[in-house]
This record gives sequence, structure tokens and C-alpha cells, in this order.
Amino acid sequence: MKKQNIYSFLISILSLIFGSFIINSGVVSNSYKTVILQIGIYLIASLSLNFTLGYLGEFTLGHAGFLAAGAYTYALLLKNGVNFLIAIIISAVVSCLIGCITGVLSSRLRGDYLAIASLGISEIIRIIIVNIEIFGGPKGLKSIPKYSNFLLIYSFVVLSFTVFKLIINSKHGRTIIAIREDEIAVKSLGISTRKYKILAFCVSAFFAGISGALWAGNQGILTPGEFGFMKSVEILVMVILGGIGSMTGSVISTSLLVAFPVIFQIFIPNMNKYRMVIYALILILVMIFRPSGIMGKKEFRFNKLKNPGGSENE
Repeated sequence: MKKQNIYSFLISILSLIFGSFIINSGVVSNSYKTVILQIGIYLIASLSLNFTLGYLGEFTLGHAGFLAAGAYTYALLLKNGVNFLIAIIISAVVSCLIGCITGVLSSRLRGDYLAIASLGISEIIRIIIVNIEIFGGPKGLKSIPKYSNFLLIYSFVVLSFTVFKLIINSKHGRTIIAIREDEIAVKSLGISTRKYKILAFCVSAFFAGISGALWAGNQGILTPGEFGFMKSVEILVMVILGGIGSMTGSVISTSLLVAFPVIFQIFIPNMNKYRMVIYALILILVMIFRPSGIMGKKEFRFNKLKNPGGSENE
């Protein structure tokens, strides 16, 4: 392993231990604890979307469907006595299978057409949930056991960050990035772009399913309305604001946007009602003044601290 990876791994482990101790000690109030847990859940969702949008270059609007599949699968499994860790993995696999379908579509559709198709898949999932009684119908599911704690959520955050980083730095990741840059050139080398697109969507949906499962385990209640079009837009804003193709950017923007309503609630009552309006305004301002997002395609690196004049892509 490179020193960079070892440092990141050690800091992640120490942060998990320290954070878990602080949360469990009661120093952090319940309202701030809720925000911290939501940041972790949204982080997994935004990282997974950034993988297909930022690194593969495929624009989708159906990410909420993957979350919904993971959340409802997890809730049903828990209600039937399945261990919560096994339930999370099964939920992720279910979302992964749906992601494979989207990946197949991505090999035939591009741009706006893929965005519309992915939105259609998400809506199909939501309509199925609404109309099948086992999912609780429009009322949703209640009394879901709350197993999602700081250690569990942020362990999956570290896992997702590590997996995406390893894939991106591998030959498969470089192929995925090459497809984003010039798909025709990649095809001319005899590489199956279809295979890599399906792979990217499967991995992305797998971690989105984990995010959905953790969401269900944190909320304790699910309603179909939570996973509509606006949920996909909310995650999309996090990716674009941080920088398409930057995992560090996703971490920064997700943390800011999830904590934003809580901070401003102190100054502006009923802030939550206007959250999506403010998100839209932020997105417009970013597109005008910082089109590439907060980080662009850059990533934070420890060696950057030692070498401030490093390359632009670091």
C-alpha cells in the first residue's frame, strides 16, 4: 500500500473510534447527532452517484430509486427477523440488480435520454412500493428497528470511499474514466464499453442500496414520498456543488448541505420548508461563479500538504 493510503486508513480508523466515543458519551445533543448520522448516510449516496456521473460521465436522475429499493428491502427483512448486517448486504444486492438494468440502458441511451429512462425506473420502483400492500402502501412502513448508529454508518462511509478509490485507481477505473473522455476511442481499442458501464452502475447502485438501508435503520419509518424525484435532485446537487469527479468535493458539499438547514434554523424559523428552493439558488450561483464545483476534479492528498505546488489534479 502507498503511504497515502496507509495514512488515510489509519486516520479513518482513529476518527471512527474517537467519533463513536464522543457520540456515545452524550456530549453531542440529539439534534446534532441526527445531523451527523444523516451526513454519513447522504455521503454514501453522493459518492455512489459521483461514481457514475463524475467518473463514468453518465447523467442519471433515478438515484432515489436505488435508495428506495435498499430501504424497503432492509425494512422488510428486519421485520422478518433477519440480522441487520445481512439485511444491509441483501438490500445492497437488490439495488445492485436494479442498477444493472440501468447499466444495460446506459449502453443504448446517452445524455438526456438516459436521464429520462433512469427517472422512469425510479418512478416504477416508487409506484410498485405505493401499490403493493407488503410495502405498506402510501402510508409506508413503521416501527423499523433502529440499528443505524455512528459506528455502523461511518464504517460503511469508509468502506464506500475506499472501494471507489481502489476502483478508480485500478486499470478498470482508468478504463471507466477513458469512456467518459472519449468512448469511441475506447471502443476502437477493442474494449467493451457496455461491460464497464454495467459494472459502474452495479457498483454505484450497490452502495446506494446500503445508503437506503442505513436511512431506514436511522429513521425507523419509511414513506414512498421520501424517494421521489426531489430526492434524486437533492443528491445530484451535492455532487455538482462539490465537483463532478471529486470524492473530496462530495464529502465537503454533502456535509455543508445537510448541516445547512440546521444551522440556519437558528436564525430562520421553518427553514426546512424552503430547503429545496435554497438548494436551487445555491446550484445556480455555483454554475455561474464556479461551474466546476467547489473542488472541480481535485482531491485532497496528504502529500499536497508537504508539496503545495503539486500538480493541478491532486
